[in-house]
Amino acid sequence: MRRSFSVLSIVLSVLIAAPHVQAQTHTANQAALDAVVQQHVSSVDADRAAIQRVLETSEVKAVAARAGIDMRTVASAVSTMSASDLAVVAAQAQQVDRALAGGASTVVISTTTIIIALLVIILLVIAID
Repeated sequence: MRRSFSVLSIVLSVLIAAPHVQAQTHTANQAALDAVVQQHVSSVDADRAAIQRVLETSEVKAVAARAGIDMRTVASAVSTMSASDLAVVAAQAQQVDRALAGGASTVVISTTTIIIALLVIILLVIAID
């Protein structure tokens, strides 16, 4: 009997404590959530701007024209890309931007390859979605 009473008291203690444990879960306040959302939006906007900036260069337009890629399709595709796709393409766009930086007036083979890969990735992302 004493043993049953002990088991019963332990079970009741656990049942009483369980709601309190769940109530103690930590939640972020609204300001923290707003800050995270704003940071995500800013990151997506920065990625999209980096891609658009590279797509507007004359070197990229020339490579696209030689490859038969319609830049209007590519530019409109960028506006519909997901955040994860934008991050991948923005990294490549920054590579192109660095390769063309410093007033480079010619495009070398490796930069041309990067540009074509960038354009093809954008088109593939849109085709898959």
